[in-house]
Amino acid sequence: MTDAATQASGAVVRRPHSRRLPSGSWLGLLPFAVFITASFLLPIGFVVHQAFRRTTQTQPLGPDGLPLRDPTTQQFVTETHSSYTLDNLRDSLTGVYHTALMNSIVLSLLTAVLGTVLGLVLAMAIVSSGSRLLRELAATLSAVAANFGGIPLAFIFIAALDANSGVVTVFLRERFGISLTDDLHFSMQGLSGMCLVYLYFLVPLMVLVTMPALEGLKPQWAEAAQNLGASRWQYWRHIAGPVLLPTLLGAMLLLFCSAFSAFATAYALNHTFPLLPTMIAQVLSGNVAVGQENLGAALAFDIIVFVLPLTVAYQLLQRRTSRWLA
Repeated sequence: MTDAATQASGAVVRRPHSRRLPSGSWLGLLPFAVFITASFLLPIGFVVHQAFRRTTQTQPLGPDGLPLRDPTTQQFVTETHSSYTLDNLRDSLTGVYHTALMNSIVLSLLTAVLGTVLGLVLAMAIVSSGSRLLRELAATLSAVAANFGGIPLAFIFIAALDANSGVVTVFLRERFGISLTDDLHFSMQGLSGMCLVYLYFLVPLMVLVTMPALEGLKPQWAEAAQNLGASRWQYWRHIAGPVLLPTLLGAMLLLFCSAFSAFATAYALNHTFPLLPTMIAQVLSGNVAVGQENLGAALAFDIIVFVLPLTVAYQLLQRRTSRWLA
């Protein structure tokens, strides 16, 4: 009997179900999932837990109203109590910690804006040159400089621009009579010096992020705009600019997060300059009052509150850019 005849007669044809064995391809992602959980999710969960946890110590009293003593050591007996409160977060936003937070925001915002502008100009010059060798060389040098930081980077700038014995400082003072501190108001231990050092690795990072987007601009767009009578400014204003805008905004967010969470470079330059990462180091070294042992976790939680949403926004902007340049 044919299929048409079977359907006409109203008969129901049951076909055996083929059981599909579960695919084991997900097992390849298991090591990566374990790594992400151990190095990312668990530490964040521990920081969040400790940020809201407050530990207090009390001395129980005996029947005579005096503090109890251990019968063996004759030391006062203390009892530890834990509670969940917002006191740690409140302390992390007051006093010197509030100053550190504001300094971190100002430093990160300033270096992110300057790094975006300088990196974009440099990337446009490299892409517009048309030299493949220059692009590869710039990409290699940018990758090295973007990952070069910490104590070696701070040492290089201190050796060059120290207020007393820096090579460049001495050269300008002896040859031209220019003082970086008095005439240019520049200090390696201040905001201006940290901005300069941060730009050393933020500008190459901007170049790495924006070069693929600039190379993704199709030449046909510029040719079509020119054929329709558009000027070069109109092309960038109405076509290339809107396409690159998500990339530029995402790169600025990436630079802000990188500067906001940088620790080793700032600590090596001036560990007394109040920044949020350096304050966490001081807290973890025991420089806190009694009952504020989890203040470091609260400061780390402040960084997570700033960096995590910006990272998500960066990923969303990059996804939108990839749809235009695909």
